[in-house]
Amino acid sequence: METVTLTDWFREAANWAFMLIVFPTLFGAWRTVTSDNIVRAVLYLVVALGGTAAMFLMLGAAFVGWTVVLVYIGAVVILFLIGIMITRAPLGADTVLSHGSDVKVPAALLSVVLFGVIAWAMVAAFGANMIEPFEPTLTSDMANVLFDRFVVPFEVVSFVLLAALIGGIAIARKDDEGGER
Repeated sequence: METVTLTDWFREAANWAFMLIVFPTLFGAWRTVTSDNIVRAVLYLVVALGGTAAMFLMLGAAFVGWTVVLVYIGAVVILFLIGIMITRAPLGADTVLSHGSDVKVPAALLSVVLFGVIAWAMVAAFGANMIEPFEPTLTSDMANVLFDRFVVPFEVVSFVLLAALIGGIAIARKDDEGGER
């Protein structure tokens, strides 16, 4: 196995592109969990998920990348924002979301320790094993299986999402006195 130095790593254009994607992704993820405003937290989540999708696309996993864009950014985040708007949730800094440093510092330390334990366990368990190369699956093959074999579960999931959206609208349409329009 060839040893790659840091200088060699920086000479590759793909590594620079990776860094241009990963830093905004990490910033978006960090601001998602540290933001006091829930709407801004959702918008930072869009940045983090967009960067994740870009990394999948850069790795050649087009199906997974576009699934992240369509499902997570295009559906879940938008439904979350609509849910915030129609339930009249507070839009400013919320006392439930805002914690002092007496909670944030131990939580950050616990997160770093937990990440270290998981990383150590993964390296200890799989460090010496090499993944065998395999033939990639075509996106068209995955689409054929999804829409031929699993078309009924796919449609059931769409009806569940539709029912959730209709339920959210029904909750939002209630008058302040508790009656319905």
